[in-house]
Amino acid sequence: MSSQTHMRREILEIPAAVETLLTDGQAGMKSAAAALAERDPAFMISVARGSSDHAATYFKYASELIAGVPVASVGPSIASIYDQRLKVNGSACIAVSQSGKSPDIVRMAEMAQQQGAATFALTNQPESDLARVSSHTLNLHAGAELSVAATKTFVNSIVSAIWLLAEWQKDEELLTAIRQLPAALEMAALADWSALGQKIASRQSLFCLGRGPTLAISNEAALKFKETCQLHAESYSSAEVLHGPVSIVDRGFPILALCAADQAEQALVGVADEISAKGAEVYVTSDKATRAMRLPTVRTSHPLLDPIALIVSFYAMVEQVAVSRGTNPDEPRHLKKVTETI
Repeated sequence: MSSQTHMRREILEIPAAVETLLTDGQAGMKSAAAALAERDPAFMISVARGSSDHAATYFKYASELIAGVPVASVGPSIASIYDQRLKVNGSACIAVSQSGKSPDIVRMAEMAQQQGAATFALTNQPESDLARVSSHTLNLHAGAELSVAATKTFVNSIVSAIWLLAEWQKDEELLTAIRQLPAALEMAALADWSALGQKIASRQSLFCLGRGPTLAISNEAALKFKETCQLHAESYSSAEVLHGPVSIVDRGFPILALCAADQAEQALVGVADEISAKGAEVYVTSDKATRAMRLPTVRTSHPLLDPIALIVSFYAMVEQVAVSRGTNPDEPRHLKKVTETI
């Protein structure tokens, strides 16, 4: 393995990739937002797997917070395996796939289109099958991504998701904050989370916590711990972790609590401090904690964008943990870059 992994290089490229998206993606984004405004859906569905599904979870919370429009995640197998039709006429379908090649994602988007939904493909491959069957394609403009562990494509997926919502709702405050993202992400990539990295490098299990939009980031963090570090990591809402999962926490058990500067911060920090009092080693991205250990955190100019900076800081840390454990984050065992499920 080279001295610098593909994953490391691609993490450092994230700010430039977001800048490219915001520059080159303007026309497509405005067109898609206009179509969404014309449709004015009472509800939306999302279709995705893996990291892309975590981007869809972020979209769900953002839509419900910004637009008041609920988003339901639909299992792609409903169309591909069970061959069922859903009553989605008048709604919108958001399909997220960096490759746009997975047959089950494509089939679900195609079914939604046939059933009268406006379909939107968020993909890094604008000539893909997913783009072909969708009403509108939002090119992620992330460029080539060589590491199996997705970083640039995930970040550009969630930036595209929040940008679509901001354009649809004509939220000028959020749009201004989105344009300032690249500078914030430059700083986020340099945040020093080595204290957490050193703690978990020798462990085999941990929890990741989030609440609201940061639950999507918690889900992504747990996945990356598994695929790049071969660590058993589980993601929970801070509202759920005390309902059973906390029972396995013993002294020194590592926990990462991901907080944005939003209305959920105090509640999440309260849970982090409570679990810390039970003997766990809890690291939290907030300066409001009294017992949990605080991680250096880059805040953006809008709370809905804070989760994006958090995942960039996390990626920089988890790549270092993978290397320290002797695993190659570019080629996780048993995995390949594009997974095609039916």
